Amino acid sequence: MPSITPKSYTTVLTIAGSDGSCGAGIQADLKTFAALGCYGLSVVTDITAQNTCGVQSTFALPPELVTEQFNVLAEDIAIHAVKIGMISSAGTVRAIAEALHKHPLIPVILDTVLRSSDGRELASGDVKASIAKELFPFATLITPNLPEAAELAGLGTVPGSKQDIEETAEVLRAKGAAAVLIKGGHMAGDMCEDYLLSHEKGEWFSSRRIPTKHTHGTGCTLSSAIAAHTAKNLDLHEAVRKGRLFTFEALKAGAPFALGKETGPLHHFHRWWH
Repeated sequence: MPSITPKSYTTVLTIAGSDGSCGAGIQADLKTFAALGCYGLSVVTDITAQNTCGVQSTFALPPELVTEQFNVLAEDIAIHAVKIGMISSAGTVRAIAEALHKHPLIPVILDTVLRSSDGRELASGDVKASIAKELFPFATLITPNLPEAAELAGLGTVPGSKQDIEETAEVLRAKGAAAVLIKGGHMAGDMCEDYLLSHEKGEWFSSRRIPTKHTHGTGCTLSSAIAAHTAKNLDLHEAVRKGRLFTFEALKAGAPFALGKETGPLHHFHRWWH
């Protein structure tokens, strides 16, 4: 009887914080990977106590435990892409950078999470500086929102015009990231516009804004969707385009639902629910 070669999963590793409400963080990442046909792996950086009303408290795991989580996975399983989210410790940033240094061929999508959606500070000043210095050089793409882009670029104000956003992307890319996607969700208007700057060109992506308050985990979902498509060997433009489309559809599908008292999640598995 001839032997059968087993199929291989396309894997994506998320390195991020845990959200018990499962709207954001590692839980949202894993749901996104699964919805897009990838096998999700996880390394926990922080444990949070949060619900739809906001983040109540956080606890950073020791950097050496983050390192061990990564190493045992990488020793056993092929990792096709990495998504990085919440990091609240400069020591953890260094631990992640050291781990990535040993695996330079893995594409990395870095979601620069600095605050929770309810405004709670998740990364102190030294952590922000460390993220830019230690992790930007490993990043295939960074995905800051407008306030995060302003902070990481050292600006006094949030960029307000398209020209401002384009100039901010140039500043961030000069800090070492291969490409920058500045998310325009904080801009006013009926359209949501994101700007992608790579070594090849700058381009704008546009979609209509979904009228919903259930946006918890939107940034996590987008960066994870881009990571999943990157793991499938799509080029950056297509990974961003398809990642935005998945996020748009998940926002739209989640709009009619309610979970908890305040800001609910996206509906990652709407294609399978009837």
